[in-house]
Amino acid sequence: MGRIVHCKKYDKDLPGLSVPPYPGPKGQEVYETVSQQAWQEWLAQQTMLINEKQLSLMDPEARKYLQGQMDKFLNNEQYDQAEGYVPPED
Repeated sequence: MGRIVHCKKYDKDLPGLSVPPYPGPKGQEVYETVSQQAWQEWLAQQTMLINEKQLSLMDPEARKYLQGQMDKFLNNEQYDQAEGYVPPED
């Protein structure tokens, strides 16, 4: 069994990431406080934002925007969603 973290998004103990998602203090914070499930959900949300808003990751402003949206998403705050997205029905 992998490592367990107390996920800040779901406020419960869940399997954590196997490595920090990127270098630096922010990557370490995510590694220590975000579950695999929450991170995968963020990656899907991030992809939708990049596509919908036609963001270029070469643009520092786009990266700053995504960082802010990631923080909001993982902290259960109001975050931007892709306007044309309709979640699938169960």
